Amino acid sequence: MLSSFFASATGSNFNPNLVSDFRDMWQYAFMQHAFEAGTVVAIIAGIVGYFVVLRRASFAAHALSHVGFAGAAGAVLVGLNPLVGLLAFTMGGGLAMAGLGKRASARDVEIGTVLAFMLGLGVLFISMYKGYATEAYSLLFGEILGISATDVWVTLVAGFVILLAVAVVYRPLLFASLDEDVAEAKGVPVRALGVVFLLLVAVATSIAVQVVGVLLIFALMVAPSATAERLAHRPSQGIAIAIGIALFATWLGLFMSYYLPYPVSFFITSGAFAVYLAVRAWHALRRRPKFTGQA
Repeated sequence: MLSSFFASATGSNFNPNLVSDFRDMWQYAFMQHAFEAGTVVAIIAGIVGYFVVLRRASFAAHALSHVGFAGAAGAVLVGLNPLVGLLAFTMGGGLAMAGLGKRASARDVEIGTVLAFMLGLGVLFISMYKGYATEAYSLLFGEILGISATDVWVTLVAGFVILLAVAVVYRPLLFASLDEDVAEAKGVPVRALGVVFLLLVAVATSIAVQVVGVLLIFALMVAPSATAERLAHRPSQGIAIAIGIALFATWLGLFMSYYLPYPVSFFITSGAFAVYLAVRAWHALRRRPKFTGQA
């Protein structure tokens, strides 16, 4: 029954033998590229996303993804690769947000101001473009199955740079994320770390957009880390759990999309959200008082 449903959806034969199914998918280059890029993005999203949640900077990640759309639209307008505009605008937007607000906990107004301007700019660029802006529009919902070998290498290099940067600033960034006031009193360069952090979020957002798109970036950057925060007792453990959930959601989404004619980003976001709901429900059940039957 289940195999016939999957087969009727795409023409591919679903087999309960998952090893056989994976071999079937892996014979296609576009699926190989999707899994390779998706794996890198999931790892980076888990690491950077954990700090996003820890610093309560979810709005910044959301805003930078929309800022990136304006950059992608501008790049299409002048005939460049959308990813070039995406990176340029997200990094510029990150610097603007960090420069306008001194503290991570009080940047909402500055972030909202930059976001509003960039969204208006994106609308202007799209209206000025006379052709079919399919490349820019695809960034709204992700286009992981259209990733080329070159895109995989770009994603891999960007991911390596992010990992290296996080390794360098890990301890002071963690200190500032846990208690910004105490870190500043101890001489930690809080503002400089804020700038570095937003640049890391900008690059991570840019490469993650290829997988889930601008509108669904929260699912991969925030949901796994928000879940990990409820399960972990140490930062290193939280990062590991966030990476694991992001990988699970990404791989499951790619697997499901191979057999079902629905967007990959839908399956990825649904998987991450389902895990988050399951963990919240589990915590709620644990906190319920036990009925002893005694008056």
